[in-house]
Amino acid sequence: MFNKNVGVLGFDVVKEGNGNVMRINYEGSSFAPSMEGSDLCMSDTVEKLIQNPAVNRVILVQRRHYHYDEDQVEILKEIANIYNHLIKQKKVLYLSEGLYGRTNMVQHIVLNLLKGDPIGAYVELKRAIREERIRLGKLENVERNEELYMSLLSYIFSLLDKTKLIELARPYLEGHSIGNRGVYRGIFKPFITPDFMFTRLMAEQPLEGDQLDFYKVGKDNEVTIFKIPGDIKYLYHLNPPEFRLDEEKYELLDLAKNVLSRHEPKAEEFTNPERMRQTFFNIGRDLIMELAEHKGIDVDYNEVEELAKILVRYTVGFGLVEVLLQDEKIQDITINGPIGQTKIFIVHSDFEDCVTNIIPSVEDGESWATKFRLISGRPLDEANPVLDTELSIPGARARAAIITNPLNPLGFGYAIRRHRDKPWTLPLFIHNKMINPTAAGLMSFIIDGARTMIIAGTRSSGKTSFLSSCMVEIMRKFRVITCEDTLELPVDSLRKLGYNIQPMKVRSAISSGGAEMSAEEGIRTSLRMGDSSLIVGEVRSSEALALYEAMRIGALANVVAGTIHGDSPYGVFDRVVNDLKVPRTSFKATDIIVIANPVRSADGLHRVRRVMSITEVRKEWEDDPLREKGFVDLMKYDTKKDELVVTEDLKNGDSEVVKKIAGSVREWAGNWDAVWDNIMLRAKMKKELVAKAVKSRRLNLLEADFVIQANDMFHMISDSVKEEVGSLDNKRIFFEWDEWLKKEIKKRAMK
Repeated sequence: MFNKNVGVLGFDVVKEGNGNVMRINYEGSSFAPSMEGSDLCMSDTVEKLIQNPAVNRVILVQRRHYHYDEDQVEILKEIANIYNHLIKQKKVLYLSEGLYGRTNMVQHIVLNLLKGDPIGAYVELKRAIREERIRLGKLENVERNEELYMSLLSYIFSLLDKTKLIELARPYLEGHSIGNRGVYRGIFKPFITPDFMFTRLMAEQPLEGDQLDFYKVGKDNEVTIFKIPGDIKYLYHLNPPEFRLDEEKYELLDLAKNVLSRHEPKAEEFTNPERMRQTFFNIGRDLIMELAEHKGIDVDYNEVEELAKILVRYTVGFGLVEVLLQDEKIQDITINGPIGQTKIFIVHSDFEDCVTNIIPSVEDGESWATKFRLISGRPLDEANPVLDTELSIPGARARAAIITNPLNPLGFGYAIRRHRDKPWTLPLFIHNKMINPTAAGLMSFIIDGARTMIIAGTRSSGKTSFLSSCMVEIMRKFRVITCEDTLELPVDSLRKLGYNIQPMKVRSAISSGGAEMSAEEGIRTSLRMGDSSLIVGEVRSSEALALYEAMRIGALANVVAGTIHGDSPYGVFDRVVNDLKVPRTSFKATDIIVIANPVRSADGLHRVRRVMSITEVRKEWEDDPLREKGFVDLMKYDTKKDELVVTEDLKNGDSEVVKKIAGSVREWAGNWDAVWDNIMLRAKMKKELVAKAVKSRRLNLLEADFVIQANDMFHMISDSVKEEVGSLDNKRIFFEWDEWLKKEIKKRAMK
């Protein structure tokens, strides 16, 4: 890999993406290489940059690799250009006559200081100019040679004074002593990687940043959030355990990775990633123990386990992306091309858009693409430059969208959306103000009434999350079938919670060929699988026709629901009818449209997710539902109140959907007050659950396991009260349910 003819400081220049990377070998040297800590490293790098002016990045290679990005290399290239310019003009070498040895000072500054300590050279020049001015001011006659000497000092000083390095260092130069590298440490901040991995990470925390938050992901991954002056984005600074290991542990990991890399997982192994990871973990753990014994390195059981986890992460896993996904506060991860030159960006639940201290390498990007191809069984190449798939790792699930050439001219690009570990619930959405209790009560009533629904919104509006919260409201005694091209709905979690649920994975609308069934055929197949609620992950293409076929059939007895992109009820109509070619008469099978969209603050810096409207679709219209009053808002978002409010139509009982639900229940038929009381009973229960969870500091009561239990108890108590007194006594139902809730909270407090 390196030019061995140059000894310890051998180097190679390789093409990487759109740039050139110079790797300088410091293996075997007695010190840790760094520009900021060593004048030898800086001097040697400047010398090599003179020979290789097209280099964009520099890597100093030892047990740890020190990566200097393009901006930092440009600083050094300015110094290299000045040094090269001065040497070629030979001004330094031919001014000795009659200068009484002062040329030795110039030669010392240029030949000894400039390459390795340019800040020291600048300070020394400034001091020499000041002393020379004082000396010349005392002379009556100034000789020509002395003028030339002063001119040369000023000339070199002016060259350095215009450089980026001096511009950055200027505030810290007062009292600077030659040889002190403190200022360099504030300017040169390499990304550091152990030699067993490719991903670069800015290990040092920014001195100028204001720390806003600190927490841990798992036991050992440290996360610090910084506000950097002058930067509109926050910095998400990750410090994982692999960057805090001692040299012996690095050596073990490096040796173990070299051994494991000889066994490349086969395509069939990726069909069960969990088993594959466990196999590699077991092999890695045994291998690390053997290597430690052979090398005489002491490692205890916990250290071996941790090293094996790190090893799996950087062999069959996805490196630091896995650590990001295990952070429950991260919602989105973006990795833009050209990979190797740009940092990873994230969306954080508390701090929104952030930049991280992580730069993945070209090798990372290519390795991940290969793994996603194997996991999904779908192509990703010039003929198929887009891949949508899912990623499941210990502690996290995500949806990944990958693009490549020719769609992405810069190579690979990744957008990864993290799914919540547990299903969302309506009480959770009440707690974070996406909806209010009244809206939750209305949605609970509509879902129990087995209506058809479309959840719409823009990207990142929370529509899939809201759909999953609606699934939690479906009683566990009913069967549920899901249909998705990329698995995002919390099917596994709901199955573990006792749901009778069957997932179907269909071909992506943007994929061609392959063994998967089309979404359209998948939905039609679900209609032949017995009496079931049907949940469609996202309506994108021709499956819309089949979905509305299912709505017309399912509206008689089961919930049929899906998500679609759209920012208003009419936007949904326009998308479904005009873009996806669903007949207008079929669109009328939609009962409810829920619109969820982000709401931005006035300064544009912040956004929150809100449900903007709950709208019913009337059936008595022909051409345009907007013009013919085919859309009736039941609840509408009020900007001043920052919540949904009940519309006059719903207050007055003018809702065909609600009336149809009521018409099948003897106690409610023709009795709007009884219907509204039941909606408000559900709202009151949701509100009380949230209030007690907050008061008792047990927010886990808002999670799906307890919410489902609370919903089941509501239905059982309602049935019991009805059987006992002959009607749905709302006050008694709430009293008994509230007593049950108090006992459950007390029971949990005693555990």
